[in-house]
Amino acid sequence: MNKCKKPYVDQTTNLEKFSPEILSEIEKLFAKKFTYTKPVNNEWQLPDPSDAFMCDHKEFNSLLALKDSMNEVKNQLSDKNLDEWHQHTSFTNKAGRIIPYVKKSVNAELCTQAWCKFHEILCTFPLLPEEALQDGELNSVHLCEAPGAFIASLNHYLKSRHVPCDWNWVANTLNPYHEANDTLMMIMDDRLIANTLPWWYFGPDNTGDVMTLKHLTGLQSFVSNMATVHLVTADGSFDCQGNPGEQEALVSPLHYCETVTALMILGTGGSFVLKMFTLFEHCSTNLLFLLNCSFEEVHVFKPATSKAGNSEAYVICLRYMGRESIHLLLSKMIQNFGTEMVNKALFPQHVLPESFLKIHEECCMFFHKCQVETISENIHLFERMEEAEQTKLNKLRDCAVEFFMQRFDMKPIARNNWLVKKSQIGCSVNAKWFGQRNKYFSTYNERKMLETLTWNEKVAKGYFNHWAEEHSLNNAGKMCILEGSSSNLECSLWYILEGKRLPVVKCSPFCDGQVLENLNEAMKELLGGRLKSRHMLQPCHSCDILPGELILAEVSDLSRCHQEVLNEKCSDQFTCLVVGFPSFCDTESQPSMEIKLLDSATLLTFSFSLLYDGEPKYQQQLLECVLHSLNQLTMGDALILPILSCFTRFTAGLVFILHCCFRCITFACPTSHEPLRTSVALLCIGYRGLPNPVVEYLQRLNKLMSSLLDTDSPQQVLQFVPMEVLLQGKLLEFLWDLNTAIAKRHLHLIVQAKQQQTTSNISL
Repeated sequence: MNKCKKPYVDQTTNLEKFSPEILSEIEKLFAKKFTYTKPVNNEWQLPDPSDAFMCDHKEFNSLLALKDSMNEVKNQLSDKNLDEWHQHTSFTNKAGRIIPYVKKSVNAELCTQAWCKFHEILCTFPLLPEEALQDGELNSVHLCEAPGAFIASLNHYLKSRHVPCDWNWVANTLNPYHEANDTLMMIMDDRLIANTLPWWYFGPDNTGDVMTLKHLTGLQSFVSNMATVHLVTADGSFDCQGNPGEQEALVSPLHYCETVTALMILGTGGSFVLKMFTLFEHCSTNLLFLLNCSFEEVHVFKPATSKAGNSEAYVICLRYMGRESIHLLLSKMIQNFGTEMVNKALFPQHVLPESFLKIHEECCMFFHKCQVETISENIHLFERMEEAEQTKLNKLRDCAVEFFMQRFDMKPIARNNWLVKKSQIGCSVNAKWFGQRNKYFSTYNERKMLETLTWNEKVAKGYFNHWAEEHSLNNAGKMCILEGSSSNLECSLWYILEGKRLPVVKCSPFCDGQVLENLNEAMKELLGGRLKSRHMLQPCHSCDILPGELILAEVSDLSRCHQEVLNEKCSDQFTCLVVGFPSFCDTESQPSMEIKLLDSATLLTFSFSLLYDGEPKYQQQLLECVLHSLNQLTMGDALILPILSCFTRFTAGLVFILHCCFRCITFACPTSHEPLRTSVALLCIGYRGLPNPVVEYLQRLNKLMSSLLDTDSPQQVLQFVPMEVLLQGKLLEFLWDLNTAIAKRHLHLIVQAKQQQTTSNISL
């Protein structure tokens, strides 16, 4: 019997205790399903491929009228305070108690709204082909899957029902660790991803963008060891808060690419689940017709656990007729793959059969009615909710839980049947990082207003005042000490990951997301020349800069502490190798510490840009400098290494190497008055040596980077230490503190300069 944390009570639920009225309303909530019934004369046939992509999109008047009426209802929400409205709709959500109840009662892993939605789909439709269950092998591919709830839900379904099959899965999503990916486009929760990385495919460019042809061909190769793919799910979307009325049109290129990918990799007889929104636009109508001609059965389904007031619906496609049946059209669709496909319509309007359009319109009207009823009811209750209505809502919410548990025969699984038995690593494990997803501004209208503000206006309104006021008054790194790793450094399974050159650094798992976003905005302003000139950036005389003697004294103290802990004689002489700080040689020497200078003028010539430490030349110089430094050290020595920033996986990898070959690392900040220059130094104490295989690996890396630079390659080394290693607890927290200190330092100087410029303009 499965052992869960809490004893499992058999869910023979008691629905009889609810009145027929309550029960009927909940049954309706679970019955938002529409089936495309095909005509018996088989008239739904794909048009000739030569007709594809020949015409512009031309909207259907009847569907356009539905869209307008829907947006009219949605417009009534635009002046509602977003926090209050969300709180209200969370209470009026009849399915609102299902997720926490399921999580607790059946020990569900990664139990989110998506988990419950997919469970409803699995239990409502025969999604897993009979052939797969008979052969005892199930292969699934999950597109746009972060954080992985569909996978966790499918795992629970298979394990709790003891389905006898060998299940293999592969997933794709925008890579949460790729520096050029926009955090707004991603779900920043890597609990599952970090612990199952080998199963995730991010494509040849490592971004995870499903909308490139290279990704499609790469994915086909990645899943080629699967005998056949039985199931493809696609749960893609992105933030349409800026223009919610056009969500369907904005997301349509993504739906197109997800569909083409599914049709290319799915085996005959397989199933496809695609998240869509309203289906009013010409592009959505075409996609539904394509799916109806490619699968034996197509349904549109809105799970009860999908918020009733939003436009989301799932297209469930069963029994794929196979690539051969549509191969001529598919090859043309591949030629139009990518973000620009929206320019021309997949099929001209006149080739779609009337019988299909009639059924499609019925489908749109059905879901339009459901959504409008919910929004109208929510608006009515927002203005005033009587006690009787509150009581009824509570009964409905309780009934929905019982109904879900009984209808879908929910059973628990033991923790050892989870995909991740014990979460070891990941940004989400770092308490500082969790919950960094961009916060909503109060209302949609306020958000629109903030989007229209220039950086100057934001500064004038005081949005960034706290940065200007935060002077450096002591060493930001004083309390951040990363103790050396005790495990032996083993690099035999490491690999060098290349991708296309980074255009900018927008995202970093090693920094506070909000701080990096603010810094990027300030840097764009500065580099765009709107801050009259970079010469406007003056040193801040209210900030304390750490003098050389203080930094050396700290190195000496930390070395002595480590010698005492290890019972070594404190009189032992050691060398402190200082990279690129010539002034340190004039500093009063510390007892038992010899200072040796390593000139690295080029390393200090680099300054801040929107690439930060992502500039390939800087990375190669830093690597060479580390290799050269370590070559000169003996056991027990120390190293002072200036560093621009550590936002990228590459630089984080170098810090990890130092973490492994020194007894401890800390940092000193700020070390310089110079704006936009290197203002931090890593202090590495107690050298312990570096294994030969690692040295050889780094030399090979250096050679590759030199050749990429020499040939002006469009490629760049993105990573050379596996992500699983970089995401481990203490290192992650250290990098977070280091980067946040660096970002705050530069933000302070830029915002201060902007305020001074504004003041001088006013006085003029």
